[in-house]
Amino acid sequence: MKRTKLFTAIFAIVMVVAMLAMTACGGNKGGDTPAPAGSGSGEAPAAGGKIIIGATGPLTGDASSYGISVNQGAQMAVDEINAAGGLNGIMLELQMKDDKAAATDAASAYDQLFDAGMQLSMGSVTSGACDAFAQRATADGLFVLTPSASQQSIIEQGDTIFRLCFSDPEQGALAARDLSEKYAKIGVIYDTSDTYSTGLYEGFVAQMEELGKQDAYVTRTFDQDNKKDFSAQVEALKDCDVIFCPFYYTEASLVCKACANKGLNDIPIYGCDGLDGLAALIDDTIKNPITYITPLDVTSTDAKVKKFVDDYSAKFGATPDQFAADGYDVIYVIFEALKAAGVNDANMSAEDMSAAVVGILTNGSFSYTGITGQMQWTKEGACDKILNIVQLQ
Repeated sequence: MKRTKLFTAIFAIVMVVAMLAMTACGGNKGGDTPAPAGSGSGEAPAAGGKIIIGATGPLTGDASSYGISVNQGAQMAVDEINAAGGLNGIMLELQMKDDKAAATDAASAYDQLFDAGMQLSMGSVTSGACDAFAQRATADGLFVLTPSASQQSIIEQGDTIFRLCFSDPEQGALAARDLSEKYAKIGVIYDTSDTYSTGLYEGFVAQMEELGKQDAYVTRTFDQDNKKDFSAQVEALKDCDVIFCPFYYTEASLVCKACANKGLNDIPIYGCDGLDGLAALIDDTIKNPITYITPLDVTSTDAKVKKFVDDYSAKFGATPDQFAADGYDVIYVIFEALKAAGVNDANMSAEDMSAAVVGILTNGSFSYTGITGQMQWTKEGACDKILNIVQLQ
């Protein structure tokens, strides 16, 4: 059921109370200006006010690298847009809450953000959390453009749920094609308790079967209760030509350390976008070549990418990862979609504003070229863009 508010003008005192209540709860109006006619009317609304973009992500905990990067990249984009005058004088405001990569925390944070006036959203950073966020957003007709929640089922929840990143099966299939061309025997380790990891693995397996290479890989597993020591898995795969790690950078760092402890310094490590952040957890004792799929190449000579990398590094004292770039691009996609939709009223309801943005993204002609490539969206919410494979330096 969608949330609505009922106003009455029978008595002046009742109107005052109702307005105070709306202010306290946010009312999903976002702006600070008096409510003018909608953007579709002939009357131009007063300039000013703000549009609130909500999000959740892991700002603390094991996956905090992702959430912090998304938050910093998105906030940098918001600051740039506002400094340039915003959306016809309307400012953007980003509100991101810590969900610790947990579904229950994301659900609770969604309710807080919605009550505070969230009109559009970046959803959640990780897939499990975004699944819970998207369920609530679908019920409220709220637009979601997640920067990095790649689980395929998330965008299947409703017509307002979109993603900027690749899906897990897409990455897994690309990994299968790339690895099978380069190596005769592939070792695979995956997390049976994690939807991101299992989605990548299933995409990998499906592609390997399509290629007729079912016998070209060996699999070992782990789960959330057994992810501190990867000595057994590495030992079992020591004769493989490469080890494919379709999971997050925290566990991947332990795989690297297990390789170092066993003197397996030459076996390549290959991963997906979850390996972004790995460099911070390993040192020069790790000699293995490390390659992973990512939408961002920080060494690119493209002027737009180079400026982003330079500006981000100057602002935060660190080289941006793909999650920072994803967050940055999400804000600009939302901004460009709002402009294309002719939105000029900060007081539009969340449902109306979301419908306007969805209409633009699915009209077949809207595209955006950002830091992570050129993007277009399907009516199902999937993002069509090119994958990159980079080597960790």
